[in-house]
Amino acid sequence: MSETSGARVIGGRTYDFSRRVVVMAIVNRTPDSFHDRGRTFALERATEAVRAAAGDGADWIDIGGVPFAPGPEVTAAEELDRVMPVVEAARGLAVVSVDTFRPEVARAVIEAGAGVINDTSGLRDPAMADAVAGTGAQLVITHSLAAPRTRHPRPQYGDVTAEVAKFLRERVDLALSRGVRPDQIIIDPGHDLNKNTLHSLEITRRLEEITSIGYPTLAALSNKDFIGETLDRPQPDRLAGTLATVVFCILRGARIMRVHDVRAAVDAVRMTEAMLGWREPVHLRHNMD
Repeated sequence: MSETSGARVIGGRTYDFSRRVVVMAIVNRTPDSFHDRGRTFALERATEAVRAAAGDGADWIDIGGVPFAPGPEVTAAEELDRVMPVVEAARGLAVVSVDTFRPEVARAVIEAGAGVINDTSGLRDPAMADAVAGTGAQLVITHSLAAPRTRHPRPQYGDVTAEVAKFLRERVDLALSRGVRPDQIIIDPGHDLNKNTLHSLEITRRLEEITSIGYPTLAALSNKDFIGETLDRPQPDRLAGTLATVVFCILRGARIMRVHDVRAAVDAVRMTEAMLGWREPVHLRHNMD
């Protein structure tokens, strides 16, 4: 049976990915995030963003303390100082996810109530699987070529989608070999992570080759450069392109959408669910009498 079918309990909430799409909001306590440029680095701004995301309908809130892109060193202690107060603020409002590549951080935030560990390094440190195994947390396994915070100039692929799928299958097998349960695993092809715009567009076009691996697929594509370069739009003007990509990825089988603009994404996702017959309208008034 595919691990995308059936219900999972995540962070105390039940999700049936066969007919439900999760909206994952992004809240970064970093001074150098690619999109918000430190807008939520201050703790008060981060906790405000958590409350706003939950109020706008986010199912999950993904909290990050270290960007993937190259930048100054951030120690594990500094990362925990950044993310732990936000984890505490988000508990009870939504499922808490933490974007980290460090097993020691994963252990601490799971103990503090995080329901998802979003590892953008793709288990570069296999101890991350050990940190999640035996817990109730989910593990997102993401494709990338380089270690986080490391530049990888001019990435090359023969067949990008096939190579990404092969990588994800191998890393899933690694996680399973270290005790992670199949129903804990989520996969992410890693749009723009060590990929150029043509690579990201091809992965999106052939996303069914990723979703057919058999685990819920996360698409982290909000405001990314492949959208900006395709449309010739700067960072602040990529919402329409992001929403088009969100809907396209849902139709190709993605079930978790990681986004910055929560309210607009929630509307796009819920409307798509309704058109697919998975969700009833909130009201039925038009031409009903």
